[in-house]
Amino acid sequence: MFFDVFLGWFSLDMGIDLGTCNTLVCVRGQGIVLNEPSVVAVRKGTNIVLQNGNAVGLAAKEMLGKTPGNITAIRPLRYGVISDFEITEAMLTYFIRRVHGRRRFIKPRVVIAVPTGITAVEKQAVFHSALRAQARQVYLVPEPMAAAIGAHLPITEPTASMVVDIGGGTTEVALLSMMGMAVSESIRTAGDNFDEAITNHMKKTYNLMIGEQFAERIKIEIGSVSATGPETTMEVRGRDMISGLPRKCTVTSEEIREALQEPTGKITEAIVHTLERVEPELAADLVENGITLAGGGSLLRGIDKIIQQATGLPVRIAEDPLTCVARGTNVFLENLEAWKDTDAVESDVDNL
Repeated sequence: MFFDVFLGWFSLDMGIDLGTCNTLVCVRGQGIVLNEPSVVAVRKGTNIVLQNGNAVGLAAKEMLGKTPGNITAIRPLRYGVISDFEITEAMLTYFIRRVHGRRRFIKPRVVIAVPTGITAVEKQAVFHSALRAQARQVYLVPEPMAAAIGAHLPITEPTASMVVDIGGGTTEVALLSMMGMAVSESIRTAGDNFDEAITNHMKKTYNLMIGEQFAERIKIEIGSVSATGPETTMEVRGRDMISGLPRKCTVTSEEIREALQEPTGKITEAIVHTLERVEPELAADLVENGITLAGGGSLLRGIDKIIQQATGLPVRIAEDPLTCVARGTNVFLENLEAWKDTDAVESDVDNL
């Protein structure tokens, strides 16, 4: 016990939001120190990370869809879970090494936010990846709990707090009270599905193939799920599916809004389904407390209005929703001794 406390004086304990699109790292007492895409560039057919293990994050994202035949840019997490164990380990090792610096012999304790819907096997993959990436001890915190902590919701009090975390790969819906999750639901419909819906719309309507980065640009620049102001247009460039040649066309915000209806509908269905399972006393609290949105998907124009119409509850977007989960892991680190034995939290010690 004393030895662990002694190590804690010298190690940089960190919280990690291991996201499908971006990985954010917090250091206790310092806040967010790293925010980079969850992308790794490797030599094709191998798990050898380019640039001596440094082709990770921003450097690798720039290569997405633009690499020569012998290089592959990989996103090792899909729908919030690890799809490539070795590449995830390499990515975590790079991020932890960058943040922890030269403290080679003093490993950090790491808090990682994970989706509520992942299986025991997927949890083990996260544990092993972090431990092999030189973490001393690993704690897994449910993403909605971390998001609620980061949004300053009163989850330690006997009142209902509802959070909807719309990330890149998953949407997490949870009702929390007294440091526990009363009801939760995790669906694999989120930001990536918005991008995919835009890509499919461009194929069907314009016979135009666009990359995932351009689809994301369209979503950010003119994307919406309800009418929020004057309609706008955007020039889209890609490859013609018939001629195979580069081509451009103009799309409107109205047609993009129509394309986004299906994934939006799945998210609102998940929220309504979760509310239907809430105990009456907690449901009564929500009439006043409402729903808090977190994650990058909550920045999609009009999504708060759509959810408010579907539920009849007040809906607000958390302050800086993109970093909400990461900031929550940072607060969790500061309260680690008090909160680590919470039922919703798992650690590698439990699995020894």
